[in-house]
Amino acid sequence: MQTIYYKSLKIIDNQNSKMDDILVIEAPLQININNKPYTVVMRTPGDDFELIRGLFFAEDIYRKNINLDYSIIKNEKFSTVINVSISKEKLGKGYLNKRTLLSVSSCGICGKQELEDIQLSGEALYNTYKISQQEIIEMSLKMKKSQDTFHLSGGSHACAIFNKNNDIITLKEDIGRHNAVDKCVGDMLINNKLKDAHTMLVSGRVSYEIVSKAFFAKIPIIVAVSACSSLAVDFAKEFGICLIGFNRDNKMTIYANPQYISYER
Repeated sequence: MQTIYYKSLKIIDNQNSKMDDILVIEAPLQININNKPYTVVMRTPGDDFELIRGLFFAEDIYRKNINLDYSIIKNEKFSTVINVSISKEKLGKGYLNKRTLLSVSSCGICGKQELEDIQLSGEALYNTYKISQQEIIEMSLKMKKSQDTFHLSGGSHACAIFNKNNDIITLKEDIGRHNAVDKCVGDMLINNKLKDAHTMLVSGRVSYEIVSKAFFAKIPIIVAVSACSSLAVDFAKEFGICLIGFNRDNKMTIYANPQYISYER
C-alpha cells in the first residue's frame, strides 16, 4: 500500500467541509548489512528490495550480477527493517564511505562525509541513437498515465525508464525522487534489463545525484518535468548525458549534449 486516508478540512471561498484526503505514505526503511545497521531511508513502502538493490548499485556498495540475499527482520505497519547478507570480499568501496544513519527522501547529497565523496569517475557515455521531441512527449504521456499513486494522492514522484523503442521497461513511484530512481534501477538489475535502458523520465527536478545514478546505469538521456541544478548540468556535460529540463506543455530545455535529440518532426 502506497497511499493512506487522512481526515482533513477543506476550505473553498470561506466555506469548509470535512473530507477524507488521500496522502502518499512516507515511512522509514532501515537497511542492515550483515546484521549491522547501515542506513535509514525515508521512502514509500513497496519495492523495498528494488530500492535497496538500486541504492547499493549507485553507492558502489554492491554491483555484482548475482542477486542479493534479503531477510525481513521487522515489518510493523509501514516501518521495516531488512538485512542484506553480502560477503566482505564482495562489498564495494562505497561501503567504507557509508552515509550517516538517516538518509532523507528528498536530499541526495545529505550524509556524504567529505566533499570528495560527490566526485564521479569513469568514461563518458557514448550514444548514437537519437530521439525526437515528439517521442519525448509520447513517453511523458505514457508515464503520466501510469502514475497510479500520484493520481490518488498528488504527493508522489515517479521515474520511468524506456528502451530504444520507447517502451516502458520499469516505472516506480515514491515520496522521494532518488528513491524512485533507485527502485527502477534495482528492478532492472533484478530482472537483467539494465542493458536495455536508454531514456530516464523523472517527475521532479534533477540534482547531481540523479545524473550520477543514470551514469552508473549507463542511461544516456534524462528528461525532467522540472528544473536542473547547475551541478547536474556540469556532470551531464562531462559524462556524455543528454539532460533535458522543463519538459511540459510541448516545451523542453536541453542543457547538455543536444546532439542526442532529433529536430525532425
